[in-house]
Amino acid sequence: MTELRITPLTADNVVAANTLTLKPGQEAFVAPVSHSISEAYVNQDTMWPRVVEADGEVVGFIMATFDPDAEDELFRSTILRMNVDAGHQRQGVGAFAVNAVLTEALNRGFDRVIAVWEDGDLGPGRFFEAMGFKVVGETPYGEVIGERRIMQ
Repeated sequence: MTELRITPLTADNVVAANTLTLKPGQEAFVAPVSHSISEAYVNQDTMWPRVVEADGEVVGFIMATFDPDAEDELFRSTILRMNVDAGHQRQGVGAFAVNAVLTEALNRGFDRVIAVWEDGDLGPGRFFEAMGFKVVGETPYGEVIGERRIMQ
């Protein structure tokens, strides 16, 4: 089995992260990694951009935000974006990335993580629900809000 590793987004892996491919139709459900990179650069204090590597190859990207002081509860401990390369989907990469966020949230003292996603047949809704996220609402833009409680 391939060993997965999560690492910070850096100058050494940003190009690989930005060129992750998706399966046909999935691009409608996730913003390009380049958008996340820009957002992370502007909000360096609160954003947590990471890549997932398998045998030294970037196979996934996840970005969360951790901001206990955010006015909007939606952005205190939240998975904002996740991309898993088309050739590596359904191999545990997404679950590994989400579990890394859950661990980071626990380490920072949060008791839950929110995930926000676009609804649709090719979207990540079933994945997040299988990961234990319960649908708790919708954003003003029509995105699904899921919540996963975590404990020490």
